[in-house]
Amino acid sequence: MARTPQTFANHAQYTPLYHYFTSPLALIFLVWSITRFFKDPSYDTGYLLVGALTMFGVVSVSRLSPLRAQDRVIRLEEQLRYQRVLPAALAEKAMTTFSPRHYIALRFASDAELASLVEMVIANPAMKGKAIKQQVKTWRADYFRL
Repeated sequence: MARTPQTFANHAQYTPLYHYFTSPLALIFLVWSITRFFKDPSYDTGYLLVGALTMFGVVSVSRLSPLRAQDRVIRLEEQLRYQRVLPAALAEKAMTTFSPRHYIALRFASDAELASLVEMVIANPAMKGKAIKQQVKTWRADYFRL
């Protein structure tokens, strides 16, 4: 089964179980528990609110922890790629200037355009990930992300 070529327009990935089921239900339960607690403050509604806060926290952390680990791996992969593809001085400048978000956005750039994009981001370190990704002309797909 052939994959649809990845582009800026379609690169965002959703995990249906998390994004359309678990996360919304945890949020609904939290809002409902807060509403019940303020309408009828009691030990029972207080315990329910604590349970809802706990569940919402667990659901959030269960998604954010793997993403943080993935970000660290992407940063390492990109630093190795920079050492291989870029001139040494430019690679060193990128490694001392870039935030993890810069690495994450630039992972989609092809090797051929990487140097020019790295120079652009070094010149404008406040540039956000979305703006960087929009500058990529030859998209390097990442089908393994979470």
